[in-house]
Amino acid sequence: MRNALWIPDETRVSSSAMRRYLDYVNRRFYRSFHTYRELYDWSVENIEDFWASLWDYFDIICSEPYTAVCDDLGKFPGCRWFVGAKLNYAENMLRFCKQDGEAIVFRSEGGVRHAYARREVYSQVIRLATALREDGIRPGDVVAGYLPNLAQTIIAMLAAAAVGAVWCSCATDIGPAAAVDRIGQVRPVVLITADGYRYKNRSFDILANAKEIVERIPSIRRTVIVRYAGDRSRGGIPNAVFWGEYLHEFDPVGFQFEQLPAEHPLVIMFSSGTTGKPKCMVQSAGGLLLNQLKELVLHSNITTGETLLYITSCSWMMWNWQAAAIGTGAKLVVFDGNPSYPDDSAIWKILEEERVSVFGLSASYIHGLMSKGFSPRACADLSALRSVSQTGSALSDAGFRFVYSDIKEDLHFNSIAGGTDINGCFAIGNPTIPVYAGELQAPGLGMKIECLDEDTGKPVRDVQGELVCLAPCPSMPLYFWDDPEGKRYHSAYFDVYPGIWHHGDYVLFHGDTGGVTFYGRSDSILKPSGVRIGTAEIYNQMEKIPEIVDTLAIGQNFAGDQRVLLFVLCKEGVVLDDALQTRIKTILRTNASPRHVPARMIQVPDIPRTLNGKKVESAVTNIVNGRKVTNRDALENPESLDFFYEILPDLREK
Repeated sequence: MRNALWIPDETRVSSSAMRRYLDYVNRRFYRSFHTYRELYDWSVENIEDFWASLWDYFDIICSEPYTAVCDDLGKFPGCRWFVGAKLNYAENMLRFCKQDGEAIVFRSEGGVRHAYARREVYSQVIRLATALREDGIRPGDVVAGYLPNLAQTIIAMLAAAAVGAVWCSCATDIGPAAAVDRIGQVRPVVLITADGYRYKNRSFDILANAKEIVERIPSIRRTVIVRYAGDRSRGGIPNAVFWGEYLHEFDPVGFQFEQLPAEHPLVIMFSSGTTGKPKCMVQSAGGLLLNQLKELVLHSNITTGETLLYITSCSWMMWNWQAAAIGTGAKLVVFDGNPSYPDDSAIWKILEEERVSVFGLSASYIHGLMSKGFSPRACADLSALRSVSQTGSALSDAGFRFVYSDIKEDLHFNSIAGGTDINGCFAIGNPTIPVYAGELQAPGLGMKIECLDEDTGKPVRDVQGELVCLAPCPSMPLYFWDDPEGKRYHSAYFDVYPGIWHHGDYVLFHGDTGGVTFYGRSDSILKPSGVRIGTAEIYNQMEKIPEIVDTLAIGQNFAGDQRVLLFVLCKEGVVLDDALQTRIKTILRTNASPRHVPARMIQVPDIPRTLNGKKVESAVTNIVNGRKVTNRDALENPESLDFFYEILPDLREK
């Protein structure tokens, strides 16, 4: 077994929410568990008891109790959770907002700070919810957000939930066409937008975009505009009203939260859309409520008194995860802008000023800091920081070590993975066990996941394989929008292994530590001469070369086989010459294997990325192999694809 990067001391372990929950399970079910592994095994072998215990442990507020935790676990997909229960997601999330203290602090570039007291957040949620009701919004109607990461974005989501409306959102840094591709499919009745957003000390007016969205989605009959960074006009949008005007005349006293079945739709999440129009995944109030509390409180140890900041946007499921922390009593610091403007110390100084205890970031952000040689601990007082949460893509071993060498020596590094599909995590951290480089600490409680051998379909350890889930969990989609027979839902997850959720990630389950290593999407796995290679294995090695900013590896069908192509984005002034190519080959051959050495390397002006910042292998793979790229608008930088079309004739010849 490798040496751990971090081992929690007994004080941390004994005071953790995970230990308190383990003790609760022991008392309630007459068990004698001592380890997380024992608790996890029980949670996936006694699924109904596990989710029932969470319902009681978190003291879920409901007007009617459930009569059955699940109607039939054998229905996969299709089982119903918490049958008979009636509740409201917002009512549960706002339980701490009747107390004193700050609930949300907004920070943006340039030092702007606005604090929202808990009672103020509660009041604004209720006033907006009342306005929506007065506007005719009823349970099941869709309310859409086209917003930056503002306090009002969280308030709007909770207000929609309070009246039983279904929430969906897109960040304002995506264009109107991409926004319409998403929210246009679900026919929203209300659009809540802002007059602009800020990035790198520039203000961007987005009312023209919002107007185009309204014009192209005929179902929208009301637009609510948050004044933030634009020209403070209505932009010529019909039936538009400013946020303050919409809320001002309503009194929060006596409001009744809409009581709805636990399986009532809460949010619609959108897939990346890089292979076609984004899928619209509908997820339930009860399922998300319990799963989010499980991940935030038990796995991340976030409770009252904590302060959380996650670098995210409302186009990403981590925004939902961040927003749900209000239901733990924690204070949220929401940030809008570039975390590295005017320099890389900017966001870290905010962590110092706000005494942030839990900070969330992406693998690409960590790798970016590493490539610049930037050390956060050298520029800010991070004494309040006790945990860093990371997701977005696979993080290299070196990235794990960087966290402990250059951020903080003694903290819980909580690397998580799961995704938009479940609005949560299949594998996640645990504050009571060690952290090992390159490994997510463990499967999440209640997530019956396995690593299956591609050829035999049997579970394996210490060998790479396909990530699957063998049993339902409440946060899985209820259904896909406009998929009445469930065909698209079924084909997305259940066509590969009947009756088993196929997640599409290539992973390795470690037999000694119990951790999980992710190697990238299985649809982007390389197969030169039939040997499977995870693209993350190549990327991890390329991060060691200071002249390289980023790389993209794909497989090209060539001469009856598949060969590996490596596209390289170099630092300014650096050329991918023979000497640099030789270094790349040597590093890959020595640290990975001869199979990892690309057949060709090409210098590129940019690497295509999704709107969430993930590099897009599928689009380039399609171009190189003569297939159509169906949705350029799903990319942050669609013009980057033009280069690959230009070099296609050369790639086909040699």
